[in-house]
Amino acid sequence: MFIGNTRHKEGEIPTASLADIVFLLLIFFLVTTSIDIQKGIGIVLPGFEPIDVSPKMLTNVWINKEGAISVDGKITELNLLGPEIKDRLISNPKLIVSLTTTAETDYDIYIKVLDRLKQAWGNQPARISIAEPFKN
Repeated sequence: MFIGNTRHKEGEIPTASLADIVFLLLIFFLVTTSIDIQKGIGIVLPGFEPIDVSPKMLTNVWINKEGAISVDGKITELNLLGPEIKDRLISNPKLIVSLTTTAETDYDIYIKVLDRLKQAWGNQPARISIAEPFKN
């Protein structure tokens, strides 16, 4: 009989498979998590071949730093921009709209104008030229 220094083995939590479990959980969450992909502005970029544009085919839309919108020099409201461009498209189906802003133009109004211009074409591909911002 051994009475001296007795050893009691304490219970242990096995950690050998802990890394495997963590790795499997990581893969599970990566596979099952859905990522919300925001859609940007759908723009079809033109090819590198320049085309000749006659002044009759071009309409200029300007947005100043205060957010005022001008179509060929005539001030218009945002809600009237779409119908204005639609009317011009009826008379000229090959119309190209040149959109110019200033560097200080609010981005929100710029996107709203761009959306209205794209909606004017309906299901047809829009012909919008985004010009470099006008510098004062």
